[in-house]
Amino acid sequence: MFSNLTNALDFQSKGLVLRAERQRVIASNIANADTPGYAGRDFDFKKAMAEANSAPAMSLAPSSGKLPADGATNGRHIPIKPIEALPMGDESKLGYTTQTQPAMDGNSVDLDRERANFVDNSVRYEATLRFINGSSRTILSAIQGQ
Repeated sequence: MFSNLTNALDFQSKGLVLRAERQRVIASNIANADTPGYAGRDFDFKKAMAEANSAPAMSLAPSSGKLPADGATNGRHIPIKPIEALPMGDESKLGYTTQTQPAMDGNSVDLDRERANFVDNSVRYEATLRFINGSSRTILSAIQGQ
């Protein structure tokens, strides 16, 4: 029953993490726009989201009483994933942007495109955040019986 309530929030929270990671990548591209030989990076959000959703969900079932491999003090504790375990924590999963305007110094960053991507991603991040806020308020209202 509880998992039915949190499925939508879990989906949105994964999207929020990926949006934040994409914002970091785009900001890095903009910061390196004048770096000779820099190749712009990006990732396919749709593919990354599908990959994040296919990851096994955490189980809240009681354990056998053995100390888990992640070092938790109790087998029923929810393990905290390190940053490396997040969907885009591995730099090798980043792709390279296609070069639309060849530069003499070998830099592949198109500032106009990166700025547009930055704004688009910011708006989508804010929308996801507002959806999570609304969903949590709805759940809280239902719990309080209002």
